[in-house]
Amino acid sequence: MRILVTGGAGFIGGAVIRRLLVSEHTIFNLDKLGYASDLTSVNQTLVTTNNSNYTFLNVDLTNLKATTDAMAIADPDLIMHLAAESHVDRSIDSPENFVASNILGTFHLLEAARNHWNHLSLSRKNNFRFHHISTDEVFGSLGEKGFFDELTPYDPRSPYSASKASSDHLVRSWFHTFGLPIVLTNCSNNFGPWQFPEKLIPLVIFKAIKGETIPIYGDGLNIRDWLFVEDHVDALLLVLTKGRIGESYCIGGNGERSNRLVVSSICDALDQLKPRTEAYANLIEFVEDRPGHDRRYAINSTKIQMELGWQAKYSFEVALETTITWYLENFSWLEQMLKKSQYSADRIGVSKN
Repeated sequence: MRILVTGGAGFIGGAVIRRLLVSEHTIFNLDKLGYASDLTSVNQTLVTTNNSNYTFLNVDLTNLKATTDAMAIADPDLIMHLAAESHVDRSIDSPENFVASNILGTFHLLEAARNHWNHLSLSRKNNFRFHHISTDEVFGSLGEKGFFDELTPYDPRSPYSASKASSDHLVRSWFHTFGLPIVLTNCSNNFGPWQFPEKLIPLVIFKAIKGETIPIYGDGLNIRDWLFVEDHVDALLLVLTKGRIGESYCIGGNGERSNRLVVSSICDALDQLKPRTEAYANLIEFVEDRPGHDRRYAINSTKIQMELGWQAKYSFEVALETTITWYLENFSWLEQMLKKSQYSADRIGVSKN
């Protein structure tokens, strides 16, 4: 199969590419190489696998011609659309970037895919799929009880989640209106090695090792359902190949933890793995909450478990220790990414005006 992956220089996309490189498929990695992009892990995998069936396409999906040209080059049987601006704090500061990348970019990709699909032979047309990867944040905020599932109404609360919700609606409409064979997934918070250090877990690790203040928004009791990235990749590849056309699947890690507990768990692990004179927890400081901060996310993954047989393999505790150990062993990568992106690891997204 010829597989086009958008956003393959990102955190989740890179994990997908690395997994596909050990297969016999022909892989096309489309990425605009934004501030958080990095191809180090993919390039390392290319060396070890000696895979010649890989092509990188430096394309911004907001450019329709470049997107159309890339589609012609890739000539895909399967598309996995992961390219997106994804950091909520940045969407507060620069919402236009999220509208452009996540809405306009998805529209351009859908149009290029539709034109490509319409011109395929009957056998290739019948096997074609467009897999759109989204987030649980499109569903808004849960109370103390309940879970998101495939029937949960959309209720986005940030420019990021609103832009992803918009892209989900576009993808579904291209299925209902034009017949484009799509599948859609909504995942909970991913974590693991190679994640850009603006996200909570790598940011806390970085600040702790540097001896800097570790900020926790509000009271720290906002809850997320944490999903190890390798479990997510397992689910994505199952949906890509076996999911029912036109359906969506919710993917959660069964790992509900408050931000306060996640940060404390990281500090406790670092006390054991890289001890210092004072406990790392002494670096924690509670700061002003994020505007529109969703209180709780939690996913009911029954559908993908029953239909496709997926189960998360990693407990939160095991995956977190694996992740922390990796960052300690690859701390220079964290520093290089911050330097390359010119991100100082300071707070962003604080203005309500």
